[in-house]
Amino acid sequence: MGLPKDCKVDLQNKFPKGKRNLISDVPGVKVGHVTLKDDEKFIHTGVTAILPHEGNLFQEKVAAGACVINGFGKSAGLVQIEELGTIETPILMTNTLSVGAGLNGLIQYMLKDNEDIGVSTGTVNCVVTECNDGELNDIRGMHVKEEHVLKALEKADEEFTEGGVGGGTGMCCMGLKGGIGSASRIITCNEKEYTLGAIVMSNFGVLGNLRIDGKRIKTELPKEDKPEKGSIIIVLGTDIPLSDRQLKRIAKRATVGLARVGSFLGNGSGDIAIAFSNGNRIPHYSKEDVLETKMFHDNAMDKLFDATAEVVEEAVISSMYHAETTKGIRNKVLYGLREFI
Repeated sequence: MGLPKDCKVDLQNKFPKGKRNLISDVPGVKVGHVTLKDDEKFIHTGVTAILPHEGNLFQEKVAAGACVINGFGKSAGLVQIEELGTIETPILMTNTLSVGAGLNGLIQYMLKDNEDIGVSTGTVNCVVTECNDGELNDIRGMHVKEEHVLKALEKADEEFTEGGVGGGTGMCCMGLKGGIGSASRIITCNEKEYTLGAIVMSNFGVLGNLRIDGKRIKTELPKEDKPEKGSIIIVLGTDIPLSDRQLKRIAKRATVGLARVGSFLGNGSGDIAIAFSNGNRIPHYSKEDVLETKMFHDNAMDKLFDATAEVVEEAVISSMYHAETTKGIRNKVLYGLREFI
């Protein structure tokens, strides 16, 4: 979905948008949410699951790279991405104090279809990412459970909603309501079309700094004199065959998209980008010592860097555009972006 065609926000995109304008335009990628909301109990949280391809991810890993843009975060699984350049599980987004539940649920999911894990082969490295939704959510209640993780994985589909849903239910962005946002772009290489997509869980920035297409958005809300202590999780997916080194370079360029919307990557912010390619898959078992993979020519990477900045920018704005005004714990109210544009 991204930003709908009738949206008053006009981003000047250079690259064509995908069919859905979602990360699921990348063939094989699916996304599922479980949203937990109870206004009386101040529950505003959930979990979002991203599947990089439709097969067995442990048996067929995807090439991956990650960039810790600012490291105030508690994500799990980044070490193996850094060392081996692969992802072997779905990627979860949830709140900070639910990383443990996310890990346990994802481990259960992986053990179910892989009887060799921990028996005849090694264990599994699950990827769980987080942002702090404590401004709206009763985060100390630890409401996300393992069964919610399994349900989000079960519900994963090519069509999914954006805004205050899943892991983004209780998130805030630029002093307004944040959440889950996504977008995609079509990139033509060697006369063949490929897709680059992004999904974000936006929870960063300070009120008054938001920019859309370079223009500052005025909200007329009282300015808050407090430090930037939010976060954002950015997941980039593509079917373009890229090496893990090149994917790490793409993850770094997510920073450009953040800067365009007004982020200055504050000291207390956990800004993390993960990029994967299901165009390069690495088998868990192989009789061959030497594997053949493809990669992009580095001199052609600029078009991917350009598209990355563009798709991250739209995904962030889309996460806010689709989010509705929400009242949470301690009478905190976060307004939706649509009330000001």
